Amino acid sequence: MDNISSYLIIAGKSITIYVFIIVAIRLFGKKELAQLSVIDLVFILLISNSVQNAMVGNDTTVSGGIAAALGLFICNTIFKYFLRGSKKFNKIIQGEKIVIVVGGKILEQGLKDSMMTLEEVEMAVREHGVTGIAEADLVILEVDGNVTVLSSDYSHKTVKRRKKPQLSHNP
Repeated sequence: MDNISSYLIIAGKSITIYVFIIVAIRLFGKKELAQLSVIDLVFILLISNSVQNAMVGNDTTVSGGIAAALGLFICNTIFKYFLRGSKKFNKIIQGEKIVIVVGGKILEQGLKDSMMTLEEVEMAVREHGVTGIAEADLVILEVDGNVTVLSSDYSHKTVKRRKKPQLSHNP
């Protein structure tokens, strides 16, 4: 019985860390996790390493790791269920799309909320085959970090993953 309770404690700690990381990412406004920069990747690796001991403690056995992973899988499944079933929960966890450009004009609040620079918006618009912001009818930062660009009276729509600008070239 003592063994089972220690595994339940590990699963509980893992779930607590899982929820904390989701809340922290949401509060700090990270939207484009699919497009990690080097700094973001190092950050996530360090975070995962720093919370590992909080999840499993001194129990470095395979069964302790399985208990932690099982707790995370169960929590993730429950989160996905609620994300699909509740618009309010989905909005709290995922956020909302952000309109950045309407009718070829930058919306300053949208630019600020998206945490994108004007240069990044211009680059995203060009990546969609649109000459410039003035030719874009609508530019939206979607909840998953993708940028959607509609142009030519909404007849030409493209969606591409937003890429972080490269700071250096590796020939």
